[in-house]
Formats: sequence, structure tokens, C-alpha cells
Amino acid sequence: MQDLALILKKDGLLSDSDYSRLQQESYVSGTPLDDLVVSSGVVPPEAVARARAKLYNVPYVDLDTLASSPEALAKFPESVAEYYQALPYSFDPKTRQLSVAMANPLDLSTIAFLEAKSNTKVLPGLALADALKEEIPKRYSQSLSAEVTQVLKETQDSDMAKRIVDVEHIGDVIREAPIAKIVATILEFAVKSRASDVHIEPLEDHTRVRYRIDGILQEKLVLPKKVHDAVVSRVKILSDMKIDERRVPQDGRFTFKADEQEVDLRVSSLPTVDGEKIVMRLLRKSSNVPTMADLGLRGTALKILEESIRVPHGIILITGPTGSGKTTTLYSILHILNTPKVNISTLEDPVEYQIDGVNQVQINPKAGLTFANGLRSFLRQDPNIIMVGEIRDNETADLAIQASLTGHLVFSTLHTNSSAGALPRLLDMRAEPFLLASTMTCVVAQRVVRKICDKCKETYTPTAEMITELKRVLGPLYDSFVAQHGGNVPQLSRGRKCDACGESGYQGRVGIFEVLKVTEKIGKLILEHAPADSIEQAAVTDGMMLMEQDGYLKALEGVTTLEEVMRVART
Repeated sequence: MQDLALILKKDGLLSDSDYSRLQQESYVSGTPLDDLVVSSGVVPPEAVARARAKLYNVPYVDLDTLASSPEALAKFPESVAEYYQALPYSFDPKTRQLSVAMANPLDLSTIAFLEAKSNTKVLPGLALADALKEEIPKRYSQSLSAEVTQVLKETQDSDMAKRIVDVEHIGDVIREAPIAKIVATILEFAVKSRASDVHIEPLEDHTRVRYRIDGILQEKLVLPKKVHDAVVSRVKILSDMKIDERRVPQDGRFTFKADEQEVDLRVSSLPTVDGEKIVMRLLRKSSNVPTMADLGLRGTALKILEESIRVPHGIILITGPTGSGKTTTLYSILHILNTPKVNISTLEDPVEYQIDGVNQVQINPKAGLTFANGLRSFLRQDPNIIMVGEIRDNETADLAIQASLTGHLVFSTLHTNSSAGALPRLLDMRAEPFLLASTMTCVVAQRVVRKICDKCKETYTPTAEMITELKRVLGPLYDSFVAQHGGNVPQLSRGRKCDACGESGYQGRVGIFEVLKVTEKIGKLILEHAPADSIEQAAVTDGMMLMEQDGYLKALEGVTTLEEVMRVART
């Protein structure tokens, strides 16, 4: 039959010329056209599989982006899954329907056997045969799924969903070994996978667990809805939160140990329409503070920042969105300046890493300890260097300026998209232009990009469109890079995806920066209330490298990919 080839042709995946050529070949050889389309390789295997799913009227299952469901995996053992090349990936307890990914979803005898084995109604989906061979043993052996699957078997017959409603006896439920084990497994996996955050999110009919790994959220686990309240209550007890209060957000923290590694967890709960959502931020207790070069600073940008932090007074700002590594950069700077000869005081929300020899204070708005009040008190503590976690309002901005005018070196962060945007933002906070021009030393804007995995890195020749984009953004920097590397067309790198990087092609992160030095020329622009564009243009004329340019150079050097830089640097 020729339906598959026609679908591929209609979808624009098989050109008219290839279709005609393969059709002719089919007439001559007698080989079915669909078989020739697959064997010729003119259409990628995934596109063929999607078209086949459309033809069979079944869902296409992309195993790369599919989260493990321990409840579904528990329905039949690994030996059955491997023999029949069928992976259960979702279970609906209300309808008792089990979704199963298969290489051949039209195999009715296999579907009938799986229905009898699992005592469910099987809904087949189509997945790539090679992906199934690889994923079935991985899903069943993966500690996250395997351990939680075992735990769910233990809780399957218990009447947990009814018992957890009774608040007076909730303690008995959440201290049960199965629930404690599920929470411990979720946290252990977070530590092993280098996750920075864990999201436990209730949805209408199930709970999903997502991990932020190298800045990207990945869904890794699906739990049945009946255990959600017990899991949330277990986390709340560990973090010293009220388990009977579900109507308002709460915050807490606790310490967890896994693989001889101690991790601090900041926990936040949020009531949603489907239940309480929990987000846990992991803060690893590490004594290894990265150097500024380790963070990704280099060349003129590094030189300007190193010179700026040696000035005994003034304000240095680090800007960027949440999760862009601002705090890590500040800690790296403080680590350099931290000597017995200087008194360093910090105001943070919260204190993420403890540094020996630095007076670190956590703000407490409920008790009246805000950034502004704390900063006012600091000035009576004879500090040389002050770090304020964030400038959020006019009062904090004004006090930071006053502190720098009285001979203190002040570090802080600000939420702006570029380094030039920080100066108009401070003027919006009613900072006096003449004071700002005389106190600002430099502004650093940053983002973090994922690094290509060293284990599966490969080089390739960029397309003409990529070269045009590189030339547009880098300008003369592109020509000087090419000249330094023999005058040939530069090679770019990417990750092939492997087990070491969790099939993502990336492992670890590095910063991309732009460092704006506040010169006399920029000081005049501040006095004139110039917009961010004018300030940025003046800084570029003075030699500032833009964040996107720094990212593109790192892509040319094989540190990251162009796609990754575009993802984070374009605002």
C-alpha cells in the first residue's frame, strides 16, 4: 500500500522528485513503495514513525521526552516488556486504561495478552523500535522508577487516599516507610542528576515530578494522585512547615545527605486548584568557590571587573533574570576580596552559601529586618565592603549610593535584561543622576548557558545561514577569530547525546557576560537621563563586548552551541 508515502508527501517530508523516483523503482523491483521510502533513508525515521502513527490512527510516543510512570511500569514485568517490545508509560486508575508504547501497535494478539497480564484496557501507541530496545531496560532499571514502582506495589492495597483526609491521623501515614522512601528516592535522584530544583506538581489526575537540570526543566516521574497529599505532608514535616495549613503558601528548609554529600533544601509550598505544589531548591554545601575565569569571564571583561573590585569605594552591580548565576558571581568576587584586613558584611535573602570570615545576615521582613533597615545598621558596623542581595526599592538604592559616597565598596544585584538597562532603572528609582554618575563603577550583565558534553562532543561545518548570523552578531570579531584560526571556515560543536549527559548533549553550565565600565562619557549620559540604547552604544564604542557576542565566541570555541546562546541571550 502507498498510504504512508502519500502522507509523507502531503506533509512536505517527501519531495515530489523523490516520490516519483521511488515509485518508479517500486514498479521495476516489485518492492512495496513504503518499504523503499523507509530503506532509502530520504525521510528521517522519526518522521516515518509519526506518519505511520497518523496512518494507524494511534498516538506517536516520543520516548526522549516521556516521563517514567512507576504505576504503569508496575502493571507488567520487564521480561514481558522486553519480549513483546512494549513499554507501559501511563495508567488511568478511573478508567483502568494503560497506555503502552509499541513498535507494532496493530499486533492484536500481543495487545490481548498484555490486557490479560495487566488486568487493564491497553491503549497502544507507536514508538521507534530502536528507541524501545534502548529505553525498556533503562526505564525498568532506573533507580527513580524501579524503587518508586516497588513502593507503589506496597501501597496499592492500602486505603491511603481515604486516610490522609483525616488530619489527626496524618502523621501515621506520612511516617510509613513507603512514603518516606518515595521522598528519599526523589531527593537522591535530584542529587545524582545535578538538579538545582525539584517541582512536585499536582495535576487533575496525577502528580508529576520535574527536575531543573542545567537550567532546563525535565519531567522524570509521574505519581498516582492518591499518594500526592502524603508525599507533600512528608516534605512539609521535614522542612518544619504546618501540615494542616493548605490554604496559604509556606516556606521551610532542611538538610539532606546523599552519596556522602550534604545538601541544603529551601522548600516552598503553593496552594493550586489541584492541590499543593512543592518546589525544593537544592543548595550544595561546597567549599569550592569558582574563580571568575571558571565562571566564563575573560579578556577585557575580566580585566575591567578585576580593576573595579580593587577600587576601595563605589557600586558594582550584577544584573540578569532569576537563575542567571548572579549570586555565584558575587560569591566568587567576595572570595577574592575576603582577607583578614577587610570587614565584609552581606545582607541576603536567603544566605545560600556560608563563607568563613564574612558577616552574613539573612533578611527577615516579618521581624522588620529588610534590605533597607539592614543596610542602615551595617553602616554602624564599620564595614569596608557591603553586599546587598538585591536593590528592590528607592530606599535601598538611596542607602547603597550613600554608603558608597562614604567610602564603602558596595555590591548588589538588579533585575534588568542588559548592563546598560541598569542605569535608567536606578534613575526610575529616583536616584539622583549626579550621585549615580559619581558612584557607579561598573555593571555586569550575565546569563548561563549549558556546556556541550565532553563525552559525546562532535564538530560539524555550519550552514551558510549560520555563518551569516555569526557575521551579523560578531562583526569584526568574526574576522579576527577566523584570522587567528588559519583563515578557514570555523567549525561548530554539538553533543551527540549519551548516558553521561542524560541524553541531552549538554553537561554543566558556563556564564556569558557583558561588563559595562562607567566612564566619564557614560557618566555624562546618566546626567542627561539618556536611554539604555544610547548608553549601550557608547559602551560598545569604548570596546564593550555584548553578551550575545560573548556567547557566539564561546560557541565558535566549542564550549556551547549557537542554539543555546540564542535561547538565553535574546531578550
